[in-house]
Amino acid sequence: MASPALEHINFTSSDPYRFARKLCQIFDWKIRWHGLSKNQGTTVHVGTDDLYLAIYTPGGDVTERLDSYSSKGGLNHVGILVDDLDTIEQRVLKAGYETHSHQTYDPGSRFYFHNEDGVEFEVVSYQ
Repeated sequence: MASPALEHINFTSSDPYRFARKLCQIFDWKIRWHGLSKNQGTTVHVGTDDLYLAIYTPGGDVTERLDSYSSKGGLNHVGILVDDLDTIEQRVLKAGYETHSHQTYDPGSRFYFHNEDGVEFEVVSYQ
C-alpha cells in the first residue's frame, strides 16, 4: 500500500467557476470535474491529475465568516508549490490579485494572496 497522500482540499466560494478559471490561468491547471453537489450546490474540481482543489458553492447565499486565524476550524491558507515563483507571481497579479508577505528563509521563498472570498493562498518555491 502506498503512503497516505493529500488528494484535495474543499472550500466554499461565491463563484467557483470564476475562481477555477483563474487558477487554470495562474498555475496551468485544468478543471477535472464540475457538477451538482451537496445542498443543491455546485462544485468545481481544479488542479492536476494527482491533486486538486474542490471549490464549492451552496445552493443558497454564501455568508461572510470571521477571520480564519481566530475561528475554530478555520482554513488559514492553501499552500501551492511552484518551480518559478516570479512567473507565477506575475500571473497572480495579472489575474487581479494583490500579493503580500514576501519571505525568503530556509528552505525557500514564498508570497501570499487572497482570492475574492478571502481565502489565503501561499505560493512557495524551494528552487
